This record gives sequence, C-alpha cells and structure tokens, in this order.
Amino acid sequence: MSAVIKAGDESAGLSRREFLARVGALGGLVLIAGVAEVVKAQDAARYGADSMPHGWSDNPLAFIAIGEDGTVTIVVHRSEMGQGVRTGMPLIVADELEADWSKVRVTQAPADELKFGNQDTDGSRSTRHFFEPMRRCGAAARTMLEQAAAASWGVSVGEVQAVNHEVVHRKSGRKLGYGALARAAAQLPVPARESLRLKDPTRFRYIGKGKTHLADGRDIVAGKAQYGIDTRLEGMLYAVVARSPVLGGKVVRYDAAEALKIPGVVKVLQIQVSVPSAKFHPLNGVAVVAMDTWTAIKARNALKVQWDDGVHGSYDSKAYRAELEQAARKPGKVLREAGDVDGAMSKAAHKVEAEYYLPHLAHASMEPPAATARIVDGRCEVWAAVQAPQVTREDVAKHLGLSSENVTVHVTLLGGGFGRKSKPDFAIEAALLSQQLAGKPVKVTWTREDDVHNDYFHTVSVEHLQAGLDARGKPVAWLHRSAAPSIVSLFGPDPKHEAPFEQGMGLINMPYDVPNLRIENPEAVAHTRIGWFRSVSNVPHAFAVQSFVAELAAAAGRDHRDYLLELVGPPRLIDPTALKDGWNYSESPQRYPVDMGRLRRVIETVTREAGWGRKLAKGRGLGLAAHYSFVSYTAAVVEVAVGSKGELTIPRVDVAFDCGPQVNPDRIRSQLEGAVVMGVSLATLGEITFKNGRAEQDNFHQYQVTRIDAAPRQIKLHLLPASDWSVPLGGVGEPGLPPIAPALCNAIFAATGKRIRQLPIRDQLASG
Repeated sequence: MSAVIKAGDESAGLSRREFLARVGALGGLVLIAGVAEVVKAQDAARYGADSMPHGWSDNPLAFIAIGEDGTVTIVVHRSEMGQGVRTGMPLIVADELEADWSKVRVTQAPADELKFGNQDTDGSRSTRHFFEPMRRCGAAARTMLEQAAAASWGVSVGEVQAVNHEVVHRKSGRKLGYGALARAAAQLPVPARESLRLKDPTRFRYIGKGKTHLADGRDIVAGKAQYGIDTRLEGMLYAVVARSPVLGGKVVRYDAAEALKIPGVVKVLQIQVSVPSAKFHPLNGVAVVAMDTWTAIKARNALKVQWDDGVHGSYDSKAYRAELEQAARKPGKVLREAGDVDGAMSKAAHKVEAEYYLPHLAHASMEPPAATARIVDGRCEVWAAVQAPQVTREDVAKHLGLSSENVTVHVTLLGGGFGRKSKPDFAIEAALLSQQLAGKPVKVTWTREDDVHNDYFHTVSVEHLQAGLDARGKPVAWLHRSAAPSIVSLFGPDPKHEAPFEQGMGLINMPYDVPNLRIENPEAVAHTRIGWFRSVSNVPHAFAVQSFVAELAAAAGRDHRDYLLELVGPPRLIDPTALKDGWNYSESPQRYPVDMGRLRRVIETVTREAGWGRKLAKGRGLGLAAHYSFVSYTAAVVEVAVGSKGELTIPRVDVAFDCGPQVNPDRIRSQLEGAVVMGVSLATLGEITFKNGRAEQDNFHQYQVTRIDAAPRQIKLHLLPASDWSVPLGGVGEPGLPPIAPALCNAIFAATGKRIRQLPIRDQLASG
C-alpha cells in the first residue's frame, strides 16, 4: 500500500490520480468517484447546501481505498487548521467500516467538486454536514467486503459480519482480513444508498469516545507536518509582494534599480488585476522574485513605489467610528418589528440606553498566508494552506485564462485560518508570478506585517440598544441598531447594509420574548477588505446583547442569572422564520429550530458549575453570557480579579456547551479552550486602526495577542450530552467565541462597578 502523499512532498511525486492507479495495480479495493451525487434543487432535504456554492457530495465512492496489505486509506476533503477534521472525518468512516484505526491512513483530497462535493471549510459545518455522508461511505465499503467474503465461502451475506478489520462467518468462525478481500470486493457494484445498514450508535467504537489519536499528531510533534510554507519544489523561486496599502490603490510607478542590485534577486514584476468574475482578487502590487525569501524581503525594502491611493486613501478609523455612532443614533433600515416600540418606550417606568463599539480585527493566524505554484504544459499546480480549495481552483483558472480542469490545488495543513484562508488571493499571486516566469515554480510568502496590513479584516461595529422596563424591571420595549460594513462589499457594489447571513448572527434572531421590538440596520460603507472571521457577526452582536442584558438586570436590581433566565423563558421551540431569520445557518428551520430549553440548560449548567452567587473577595467578580450560534448553544461564566492599579487577571472560565451528539469530544474541548483564549485576546487587546487608508499596526508588538501569563488560569468545560443520536449535530469551531467578551466585561462590572462598552478593554481599567 502506498504511503500517504503529503502536499509538497516531491520525493513522493504522486498526483492523486497516480496514487489511486498504484493502489489499483495492487489489486486493492479502490473506491473512486465518478460524478458526485449533489443534492438537487427539488430535493426536500436541500438544507445544508443552500449557503454552499457547490452543494454537498453524497457519493460513497470517493473517499476510501483498501490495499491488499489491509491498509485503509481515507481521503479527507476538508481543510485541517487545528479543528481536527483530518481525524474526525476518517474516524466516522472507519467506525462504520469496522476498520482498525491503527491500520488507517489519511490523505488529503485535491480540489475537485465533482468527486468530493463542497470542500469549503467554514461555518462550523464540516462534521454536521458530512456526518451522515461519511457514515454511508464506510457502510458501503463494509457491505462490499461482507458480500465478497460471503461469496468466497458460498454462504448468505446475512451469515457474515465485519468486525475490527475482518469479516467473520458467525457459524463456522472463519475469518478473512480486509486486505484478502479487497480485490474481490472491488469487482462488486456499489450498494444503493437505501440498502445500506448503518450501525446502531450503541456499537460505535470511535465516534463519541474521544480516545482516537490525531491522524497528524505524531508528525506535528516531530516537526514533519507539511504546512503551506513548507512546500519545496525543484528549481523553486521565492517571492514577496509590495501590495497597495489602501483598498483599491494602484501602482503609479516604481523604481526597482536598487532592489535588482542585491545578489540573489531574479526579477521584479508588477501584479495587475483585472478579472471581474473572480471572487478574491490579489491586491495590485510589485513582486520581488529571488533565490530565497530573505533576499526577496530585503529587495522589497529597497523598492521605490508610488501609489495612487484612490477613494479610500482618507479612511480614518477614529473619524469613521464617529460616523457609525451618528448613524446608529438615527433610524435605520427596519429588519424586524413587533408591537409599538415608541409607544411602549414612552410609557416605560425606566429606560436604559447603551452603545457598544468593536474595532476591526485581524485574523493573525500563526502561519501567515503562503502558496506555491508552477505551470507545466498549460497545467497549473498549486500547493497552499487554503480553506476553500474549489474557490482557489476556480479563481486561479480565471486569472491564468485556463479551464479549471487544468488547475490542481493540493491542500496542505493550515497553521490556523479563522476564515482568512477562505480567501485565496495569495495562491493567485503565486500562480500569476509563475505564469510571468514561464511556468517556473514560485513560492509567495506573506510576512507578519503583510498579513496584518492587508488582511480581510473583521468588520468594525457600533451597536446601539435601548430598552424600556416596566415597574418590575421587565423589558417591554427593545430597540437594537447595528451599524457595520458588510462582507458582501467584497463581491460587488457595497450594499451598505448587513447581509441576511450577518443579520442572522444574533441580531435579527434575538430570541427573547419582548412584546415591543424593533431591529434596525443603518447604512455603513466599507473602506477596507471585510472578510469572514471566526464567529463573524456573532462577535459584535453577542457582545452588545449580552452586555446590555447585564445592564438591564442591574437597572432592575436583579441577579443577572435570574434575569437572563426570565428573558429566555420556558423551554420551547422557536421557528427561526418567526424571528425573520430565513438563513438559520443554512439549516432547515424544522430540523433546527431555536431551542430555548437547550439555551436554558447551558445557562443553568454553567452557573451551577462555576458557583454562581458565591462570595468573592474585593476586586473579584463573576460575569455571565450565553449565545445561540451555528445551531449550537454556549454559555460562559468568567471570573476576574482586578488589582488596585487596574491590572486584570482571569482565575477561571467555565463554559457549558451543547452541540448535540459529540463525534470527537477531545477536539470539541480543544476548540472551546481555544475559543476562550482567543475571546480573551480579542476582548482585552485586539484592535486594528486606520489612518490615511492604511492599517497602523505592523506585528504582534502592536496587534497583540494574549500571552501565557495573561491567559485564564483554569478553563472548565461542561459538555452537555445529547439525549440520543437522532438529535441533529451543531457546529463546534465557532460558537465558543461570542460569549467570552461579554462575560468578561460583565465580570469586570461585578468586580469594580465599571462598565466596559468598547473593545479592547486594554487601558480602560487603569484609567479609573
């Protein structure tokens, strides 16, 4: 059986087609997709594909190869960036296949929609959308092996059973290993989907057990794992790019004379972009190509480039904040309305008003963008750490003037992503430079400064809330205005309003039962690239709503936990469309209603486990927040200690989480722990500011992230088990993030009496 071929492994030198051909030559069972069965528009169960550009593959023939030595190779079609998908997807297949995990190998799929369906790794939906399809893949292969064994023994297939990498004849005790059966099984027709027998969940060996080691764990620890920046090809050149520092800026002229004098510099080339149909353009700029990256960086520093900044050259984030605040204080586009807000507000016994500000944020993944491309005989190959292989393939093809069939994208491990690497502008840069250099392999590396300056930033936001309370402190009127530039500004004319998917992230679908309610969305113009960011618009919306609920509780003289539970109300199911949310994270509103009982349960669990109400020393406090996102339910309690000079420490964070059935509990815990640390980092330190259209931060000395000494001392996780496996799966990668910042700020109020209404918190405590 061939070893797993890693992207960038030139010694292996195998394309996936060659790999499968070699396995086939060994006589193994090779399951190869023809044309993937994609969910059709007329199908009733179409949800899960609606927000995806290419639907989802439901063909069981694309993902498994078994060699005559018994090695099972499972193809992973989603990108690994620390969330564990290269373990989670294979263990689902292996469980249904009854494979021995020690004999399983994992290989990464190249970009290929026809074989693998949608490959975009975003929206916390890899497992929830592919749990059932991956089970069917394993069940189909298991059935074929059982059929082959039954035929070899001349017995009914009902008398045999696959068990731990063997097929056993129950009556005689005879056994055949998977390797011995692979050749015969390969000759059988693939079972019809409706004929497959899926395991009873009580028989799961890996799913839900949390005892499976990471597929890449050994290589990661040993430093052998292949990330985007690790690609090496024979004769490869290295490039860095001086990009327009302002959105829409262009090169007026450049002088490369000094750069070209530096030994090792090969060429200086201009990158000009004019492909309107491609989604994620590179920025206009000047590339330095050299024999190594450090030489290219030195030469870029010697370039003299004059830029035309264009219409966004005056962008100033401080002035823009004032514009957003003015917009949020006036009526905006009404997204959802119930009752008479103005009338109820005028009659309220008490009114509360607050405004919350969140700045632009950078993804700052540990591995900055990096990609390698080469063109041979009219065919382009790309090696890159991308979250969207199909989009990468399509956009590279468009920029090169090739058909997508002539572009191969090899996906490496990602050293973090958070949504940044869904945008493959860096891979397009490598392809364009290779084309200008007669097809030579070129690696483009972004420095940390490039990454911070030219990111697809998380949106800036002003959230304005008002509430009217009755004599008992219960809200009878609620007004929320959210002003934030939209991600949709990337794709065409700036809409100036949040898109439906952004509205459906904790804004329009606020589920509390307030009789008079209005949600508005004032205009906001984008002045920089806005992109997907972990949890996306849930970050500002949850911060505002959960901070505001705490303020209402204080105004009513109520315990925050009790007040929040009263707002949540009794257990019940809410149709998302009743909240004017037609998106619902791309899921069926019938299959995925908003379950207020589950929201109550995470609040009750986390407050109980954190010891809510316990007596704390002076300067210490507990803060609570809860949020529904990515069809999962999260609640957090943060404990803080604030010193006499404003120094902040976080002794403990508790998180209760309900995502339905848990496929890989260890990775769920890892994702939640990471979300806590990232949430603390964004709340306390994260901020990108702009002056003259340019990001003012350069590296981690200015765009800071939480260091070990400032991280929470303890993170306690409380995973709520699903009642059974009929409960649909929720997302995991993103829903842990939104409650952290508001819980932290609510804890600071409990400790000090000081309200934090703008992020980052940095320096606000020291100011008194």
